[in-house]
Amino acid sequence: MVHQPSSPARLSRTSDTEDIVALLAPRLAHFAGVARTEHVTRAAQEMNVPQSTLSRALVRLEQDLGVDLFARHGRTLSLTPAGRTFLASVERALAEIERAADEVRADADRTTGKVAFGFLHTMGAETVPGLLHAFRADHPRVRFSLVQNYGEAMLERLRAGELDLCLTSPVPDAPDLVARRLDEQKLRLVVPADHRLAGRRRIRLAEAADENFVTLEPGYGLRRITDDLCKEAGFRPRVAFEGEEAETLRGLVAAGLGVALLPPPTVPRPGVVELTVTAPRAVREIGVAWLAGRTDTPPVAAFKRFLLSRRGNLLP
Repeated sequence: MVHQPSSPARLSRTSDTEDIVALLAPRLAHFAGVARTEHVTRAAQEMNVPQSTLSRALVRLEQDLGVDLFARHGRTLSLTPAGRTFLASVERALAEIERAADEVRADADRTTGKVAFGFLHTMGAETVPGLLHAFRADHPRVRFSLVQNYGEAMLERLRAGELDLCLTSPVPDAPDLVARRLDEQKLRLVVPADHRLAGRRRIRLAEAADENFVTLEPGYGLRRITDDLCKEAGFRPRVAFEGEEAETLRGLVAAGLGVALLPPPTVPRPGVVELTVTAPRAVREIGVAWLAGRTDTPPVAAFKRFLLSRRGNLLP
């Protein structure tokens, strides 16, 4: 069967996909409703839409596509072969839209919704599990999507809408973000157990100017802090190894491959000695960040309030 255009199409075959979707999308549900009943009046009653509105929507849809979707038989309609082909895809599209709507409504539910939460690798072993345990005492059914990464990567995902909140360091200062300082964490100079400085308890960072350093890769917040502290101490660190995870760096130190500025470990690591740095003041600030102007869902708002309430008491 050859399908003849019901009237000149409003969209050419070279029209942008975005234009086609914008034009057709509002009419798809009307089309599906009429296709199910094969009767405009009944469909209008079921959908609570004026019959004239529904009729005009169908005519415009066929005009936009340039194809007859229905064969008219008085007050009743039947799908043409093109209409049946179109209906199958429309029903899949509408089902997917309904599924997506159900999903986002579920994620925003006050009781059972979801929070997309990012945090630094060094906070994954103890700090974040403790925070989630405390929060879920009052919100036992809130769900979390957890992401561990370095600071800049998390801020990119925050801007992309993939995260609701993130714990990061240094605390970002950017016009498109809101950030609040929550706590600070002392950094220590970690040296091998047989190192010449291992018998010390305290050290000025300048005393390590001639040492090889093992550090995180450029782009990590702790690497920036290390570089800044060494600069303040009057030297540029001689970097022997770069890694992606703090405990890996401790292992490199234990193997005698260098020294490192690191936050305290979750559990003591054999083979290293951790020295208090007396000058300059060696700390890293931990803060929470979110996208400016974004409206929080109830579970995100609740978790944000919880994190802010832990100001000064965030770290174990």
